Amino acid sequence: MWLGGGMEIERFVVEATGADAALRGERVQALWSGYGEIVRYHLSGWKPESAIVKHVSPPDGGRHPRGWNTDLSHLRKLRSYEVEMVFYERYARRCGSGCRVAELLGSRRTDNGWMMVLEDLDASGFTGRNPSPIRDEEIEACLGWLAHFHAAFLGEAPDGLWEAGTYWHLATRPDELAAMEEGPLKRAAEIIDTRLSGARFQTFVHGDAKLANFCFRESAAVAAVDFQYVGRGCGMKDLAYFLGSCLSEEECEKRERELLDVYFEKFSAVMGELGTEANPAEIEAEWRGLYPFAWADFHRFLAGWSPGHWKINRYSARLVREVVEALN
Repeated sequence: MWLGGGMEIERFVVEATGADAALRGERVQALWSGYGEIVRYHLSGWKPESAIVKHVSPPDGGRHPRGWNTDLSHLRKLRSYEVEMVFYERYARRCGSGCRVAELLGSRRTDNGWMMVLEDLDASGFTGRNPSPIRDEEIEACLGWLAHFHAAFLGEAPDGLWEAGTYWHLATRPDELAAMEEGPLKRAAEIIDTRLSGARFQTFVHGDAKLANFCFRESAAVAAVDFQYVGRGCGMKDLAYFLGSCLSEEECEKRERELLDVYFEKFSAVMGELGTEANPAEIEAEWRGLYPFAWADFHRFLAGWSPGHWKINRYSARLVREVVEALN
């Protein structure tokens, strides 16, 4: 089915929500590299009075902001939108209040892309974005979200999702690996990837758990968006990526142990609530040891993708050195 015109999209929103009418409102954001848009639709005869439409309509020739316009990059993006739709269709309802996500109201695969009608998280009170400076209670809310998410999907087979979650894992980034300068990290890249993918305890990782993908409510409750790269992985991939997205290198250095403690305390508590058979202490022992590997893995991607990126810093470099030395 082709959904291109505004009237057709509005009819689909009405069908998905049961509203009397839908009117296109403001564009929330354009999708990366021109692959579509996210738009708020205003509804009459339905509460709440708005919904979000994520409309993916890939361009004939996308323009990547950093010049990575390859067939592999294009195919990865297309797969990512199918993965996101599968997540909302099959798995999102299992998240609950502890790892809150938007409710899927309707979805459709079209001749020219994908379309999802989602709960408007702003209308549900999650209006906060990118708090700066971020408060401790907001950091803890995000760590709690990750702990709930990782516990909820511990040991789950990623049917329909990425076999290896995150957008930077080695198998999907050969171009960036080739672009890296020769050195110890490049030589260790496959071993680091194997350590993470071969961990005994695997779960679903969000895969893009940066601060910008969390929505906050005044009570410090939090919801997450953007599930294009959700899939199987070690939970430390999400944790390292999140902390790197919202803390300076000095804060990461100073607060590493403290924030890992917070995450694992929350994770253990959720495991107890869920009655999961796995031993939280055994998971913590394995995952703490893999935290530096998760940092080194992302550092490897950045070193090939954008060598001057601000996240390549002294803290990250120290963890890379420790990992490389431990492998020798």
